[in-house]
Amino acid sequence: MTDAPQRILVVEDEPDIAAVVIDYLRHSGFDAEHVADGAEALRRLTGPTPPDLTVLDIMLPGMDGLDVLRQARRHTDRPIILLTARVEEVDRLIGLELGADDYICKPFSPREVVARVRTVLRRTASGDASAAAQDPLLVLDEAFWQVMLRGTPVALTPREFRLLQALASHRGRIFSRAQLLDMAYDDTLDVNERAIDSHIKNLRRKLRAADGSEHEWIRSVYGVGFSFEPPAD
Repeated sequence: MTDAPQRILVVEDEPDIAAVVIDYLRHSGFDAEHVADGAEALRRLTGPTPPDLTVLDIMLPGMDGLDVLRQARRHTDRPIILLTARVEEVDRLIGLELGADDYICKPFSPREVVARVRTVLRRTASGDASAAAQDPLLVLDEAFWQVMLRGTPVALTPREFRLLQALASHRGRIFSRAQLLDMAYDDTLDVNERAIDSHIKNLRRKLRAADGSEHEWIRSVYGVGFSFEPPAD
């Protein structure tokens, strides 16, 4: 029995761009659909059968893409890639803080869109699998706040544990400092976002020591935040 093709929703108000992207996605084996406005996109994303991945333009009539993303994240964790003509760092940061999994700047090649779609789907599938079943490389035991890396115990503080758990369960996904701060501090303490830098520094040191290598398990993404990047092997 052949698996059903993954469903991709393209939200783009320029019909020529949408037609090319849809055509490339379909020729690459995806079940691709197109909507042209934010309200309809939000209806699809929050419905009973949301798409496997959404390619979402920021500049849309009526409800813009960032509003769609913000509201959709209350209902679904399915991956969303932003299309944007805004290349300023602040726009990328806002999109990622709201929960975007990646972004593509216009103008773009439709082949790039297909490649990014495949990469994000593969990455999120890997993250789902690691959450459902323990990865033998890195094991986190929430009941006892214990971490094992390649069979070596890693002593972490509760906040370091929460940070590592959040990052490792969404491998490759970029989290802003504000997002990580919410995950590490579930109380009402007034803590500066830069405290995250100190936690990340300690996590990197402890992971490197347990691993016995110089691999950088937590990658810094300039101007945006951090992501968990296990070695290829």
